[in-house]
Amino acid sequence: MGRNLRRRASAVAGAAALAAALSTGAAHASSSAGYIGDGYANGSKAVWCVQHLANVVARQNGRATVSEDSVWGPRTKAQVQWFQSFVGVKADGIVGPFTGDNLLYRGDSHGGTSGDCFPYIPSDSGLGD
Repeated sequence: MGRNLRRRASAVAGAAALAAALSTGAAHASSSAGYIGDGYANGSKAVWCVQHLANVVARQNGRATVSEDSVWGPRTKAQVQWFQSFVGVKADGIVGPFTGDNLLYRGDSHGGTSGDCFPYIPSDSGLGD
C-alpha cells in the first residue's frame, strides 16, 4: 500500500509541476519533433532521449530500466507503455505530444525546454521555441 501511495503522490506532484510549467508563458513547441514509435522515422537521438527520460522516472519508482542504445525496439516500447500507464494516458507505446510533455518534465536536465532532448521529443504544450 505504501508503494501505491508513493506512486500516486509522485504522479500528483509531476502533474502539478507540468501544470505550472504550462501556465508560465506563451512559448511554442518544437515543430521539428515527430512522433516516436512503431511505424515512425525514429531518429537515434530521439529514441535515446525517450529511453533516458523514461529510465529516470523508472529509477525513481523502482522499475527496471532499458538500455539507452538509441534503438527503438520492443523493450523501449514496453517502457513507454509503462510510462504512459504511470502518467495515466492510453498506453499505446507511441510518444506523441502528451507523452512527450510528460517525459520532458518528469525527466532530468536533458528534459524541459532547455534540455538537449527538447528538440527531439514531440510537445504541443507551448513549452519552448
